[in-house]
Amino acid sequence: MPRTLLRAASAVLLTLAALNVPAAHAEDVPPVEVTVNARAALATVPETGIGTNHAIWDTQLGNDTTADLLKDAGVKVLRYPGGSYSDIYHWADHTAPGGYVAPNTDFDTFMRGVRRTGAQPMVTANYGTGTAQEAAAWVRYANVTKDYGVKYWEIGNENYGNGRYGEPWEADNHADKSPAEYARHVVAYSDAMKAVDPTIKIGAVLTTPANWPDAIVADGDAGSWNDVVLAAAGSKIDFVILHWYPAAFDKAGHIPDMIELTRRQIARHVGAGSERIGIAMTEFNTGSNSGGTTTQPGALAAADTYATLLANGVFTVDWWNVRNGIGTVTQVEGHTDYGDFGLLSSGTCTADNSVCEPAVNTPFAPYYALQMVSRFARPDDRFVRAATDQAKVAAHAVRRPNGDLAVLLINSSSDTSYPVEIDYTGFSPASGAPTVLTHTNGATSITTATTGSATAQTLPPLSMTTIVLRPSSVQPGLPGAPGQPAVSAVTDTTATISWPAASAGTRPVVKYEVSRQNGAVSEQIGETGGTSLTVHNLKPGTRYTVNVIARDGGGGTSAPSLPLTFTTGTPASSGCSVRLTKQSDWSSGYVGAIDITNNGAPINGWTLAFAWPRTWQSLGSGWSAVWTQTGQNVKVVNEPGNGSLATGATATVGFVGNYSGPNTLPAVFTLNGTVCTTR
Repeated sequence: MPRTLLRAASAVLLTLAALNVPAAHAEDVPPVEVTVNARAALATVPETGIGTNHAIWDTQLGNDTTADLLKDAGVKVLRYPGGSYSDIYHWADHTAPGGYVAPNTDFDTFMRGVRRTGAQPMVTANYGTGTAQEAAAWVRYANVTKDYGVKYWEIGNENYGNGRYGEPWEADNHADKSPAEYARHVVAYSDAMKAVDPTIKIGAVLTTPANWPDAIVADGDAGSWNDVVLAAAGSKIDFVILHWYPAAFDKAGHIPDMIELTRRQIARHVGAGSERIGIAMTEFNTGSNSGGTTTQPGALAAADTYATLLANGVFTVDWWNVRNGIGTVTQVEGHTDYGDFGLLSSGTCTADNSVCEPAVNTPFAPYYALQMVSRFARPDDRFVRAATDQAKVAAHAVRRPNGDLAVLLINSSSDTSYPVEIDYTGFSPASGAPTVLTHTNGATSITTATTGSATAQTLPPLSMTTIVLRPSSVQPGLPGAPGQPAVSAVTDTTATISWPAASAGTRPVVKYEVSRQNGAVSEQIGETGGTSLTVHNLKPGTRYTVNVIARDGGGGTSAPSLPLTFTTGTPASSGCSVRLTKQSDWSSGYVGAIDITNNGAPINGWTLAFAWPRTWQSLGSGWSAVWTQTGQNVKVVNEPGNGSLATGATATVGFVGNYSGPNTLPAVFTLNGTVCTTR
């Protein structure tokens, strides 16, 4: 079985019923404030957004009922042949030496199910025990002989798990197990496969930020897995592959940094045109880490994570997997959790036959999460910002091409029914009760009702709720949205933002308004009659996401442009300069060195200050100075022997930094209150 089958539930959650704790009713709870900003646009929902994994050891892979259920869930991508089996599978004779291959799971059977589901296939070519020629022959069979039109092809699965960084789980027959060797083969695979069909898209395996073995540099390597692979193979690939099994329910907040750091790595190594390379999350599961593999807590985490990943521009999120089989059985939130990482029951039993899963193909709770997300966020919808003031309630929103708005609300509290009050910016909802889709703890379907209002709803405990809203009116003849903005001439305090002009409606466009996203609030930072604006008074070392809106002569406004994200630098010249380097990294912490150079008059006594960008970062220890941390702020004060810095002199200090999420390094440092140049 693949490695992912071995992930078992590790905690048993006591039910509220067992504790005799009554649920808190909405009338006893202050309302949750929800903010939806239709002017703060995020990514467009892709056709390929909702996916899952099939596996050749699943006896039900070719079952029509399976395909129909996946279609009803809105699944648009099916990945094959199944996790780590990909690196032992030989498609031509349908064998996987060392593993079990179920009957009726060959490639043609898989493709028949793909077509019945109405999905696109994603195929993982065998890197571990295969060859480029074998992969090219698969492309020829799929797209020339059979005309299946398989667009997305991965080169291997989790190949960093080949023992290069410790205990292996991924098959790899290559004598050299380095990232450089993998990258060389990615180039060879890409060349051979695209020689058969130049239209296909090739994906390379990366490590996920802050997930082992990300950032680790093995002996003899020129850098981490990602650095080496992207530097050598970046020009030959079309997308990168991440896998994520988060360690807790509340990790969706890590996603923006996770994706941003991945994009930065791609841009750094690929250079101009790197935006053509997409990001695919081809394995994702909340599993036991969220408190239940087949029960509602896992489903809620899945819905939150799918929406967040897609809003941040990932083009497919593929659940692991359709079926896994029974694992460790527990009771979670009043229901039996079967320890199965699948969407659908396999009908299997524990070894002693004391507990059996429901009948084959019975949907588990995460199935309804995918179904809810597919009904909430449809292809070509545009994600917009949404937020709440209650940690137990998550909010997401999309604007549909026809002007409708959908809001997804997730209540992860097991004992509180939350009333919500929703405030809208850039959208005026129609009066009357909206359409509301709801899935609650233990439910076997999503219910649809016309209830509540656009501004007030009540969320049951452990529930997913989608509200679909019509606009109060549709104003004809508005301008089109401006094109994708770009940025240039970025300094520490300024940036020039440019965009393709919006198409005029019934009235000419008279100006453009540029706004930054500050959470779910838009703050206008400038306007112009042209299609370029230099923005001033920005903060050094700060990440900005902006949208552009066109306004016509009658005051009508367009939909917002797609977002532009950029980060300001530090002063080009300053009385001080700082260089931060990582000496070593172990995916949850690192040893850092900071070189502090005095570019001004001699200093007798110095204090270096900086802030951790994220709450999940902290100071472990420090040396060659006195280190203190207050909140996210760090202060480094000279020791008696190194307080004097002559002009041009450098002092070096070191520290251990800890992190439990994507590790965005500090970018802004001050020396005795002066902002330094970061080198």
